[in-house]
Amino acid sequence: MYRGREGQWAFLLHRASGIAIALYLFIHVVNISLAMFGPEVANRAMVMFHSWPFRFGLLALGAGVVYHALNGLRIIVMDFTGWGVKRQRELWYLVMILSVVIFIAFSIKIVPEIIAGMGN
Repeated sequence: MYRGREGQWAFLLHRASGIAIALYLFIHVVNISLAMFGPEVANRAMVMFHSWPFRFGLLALGAGVVYHALNGLRIIVMDFTGWGVKRQRELWYLVMILSVVIFIAFSIKIVPEIIAGMGN
C-alpha cells in the first residue's frame, strides 16, 4: 500500500528533478543549434530565453539541480553503508533542509536580477 513516506517522496522528487534537468539540456542543445540558421534566428531565440518566465524556469531548475545532486549523494551513502540505510529518513530531511538553504542563497542573488529584467 502506498503511504507516501519519505523514501517514496525522495524517489518521486529525484525522478522529477532528473527529467527537468534532461529537458533543460534538450532546450540548451536546441538553443545552441539555432546558430546554424543564422544570427537573426539565434538572436530571436536568445531574446525569448532571456525573458522573465524563462528566468524563473532557470531558478526552478537550480532548485532541481541542487536537490538532485544532494539526493544522489544520499543514495550513494545508502548504497555503500549500512548506516545510510538505517538513517535514510534523517538523511532525506537533511537533503531537504540543505536544498532549501542553498536555494534561498541562490535566490537572493538571482531574483533581484529577474525582477530588474522584467521591465525590458
